[in-house]
Amino acid sequence: MTKRVFVTGGAAGIGLATVKKFWNEGAELVVMDIPAQADTELAGMERLTYLQTDITSADGQKMIAEEMARGIDVLVNNAGITRDASVLKMTDDMFDQVINVNLKAVWKLSQMAISEMKAKGTKGAILNAASVVAHYGNFGQTNYVSSKAGVIGLTKTLAKEVGKYGIRVNAIAPGFIMTEMVKKMPENVIGMMEEKTPLKTLGQPEDIANGYAFLASDSARFITGTCLNIDGGIVIG
Repeated sequence: MTKRVFVTGGAAGIGLATVKKFWNEGAELVVMDIPAQADTELAGMERLTYLQTDITSADGQKMIAEEMARGIDVLVNNAGITRDASVLKMTDDMFDQVINVNLKAVWKLSQMAISEMKAKGTKGAILNAASVVAHYGNFGQTNYVSSKAGVIGLTKTLAKEVGKYGIRVNAIAPGFIMTEMVKKMPENVIGMMEEKTPLKTLGQPEDIANGYAFLASDSARFITGTCLNIDGGIVIG
């Protein structure tokens, strides 16, 4: 049976790689992001429904709920933002924006997905985007680190609550990944990232996508409540 997979922030970067991975495996995709579909690499793809929407808005969540009511097997809560500043320079709005996208929307969409999965008896999977910085903090990112640490806690708690329904909940914590944004950074900054990583290289978006595909598969049927670090060894121990 074809799986129906929802991916937030699926128009670029890790989200796009994740969409392509599931699409290549034959899944039916529902992709949510801010840009118009025509402006993305997803234009014209079959087996794909694109929702141009803000996942934090009431209208956006209503639109997503209507799609979930048609069936959902996997939810990948990939969307995330940064609004960096040191603690004395960070505004309430900067903090709230990051928490709303990176944590509250993850909770809300997970709640919606779990409701549909439970009602239909779907033994589905929910996959959340954490980050290695949740393990060790990062200068100028009190909002981002708080949101990602919250995602790990949310993942573990949901796994305990919904395991009885056959629903699995896991997270992935990426390390330094060579997204288009990172590619635009100065070479010395990229070199610093590589030097900090024990494998001495940056990950690719496909590395994270492969992790999501594995955790959504039957091969991971006995894995729930975990946070998988895909980071080249930057977090060890």
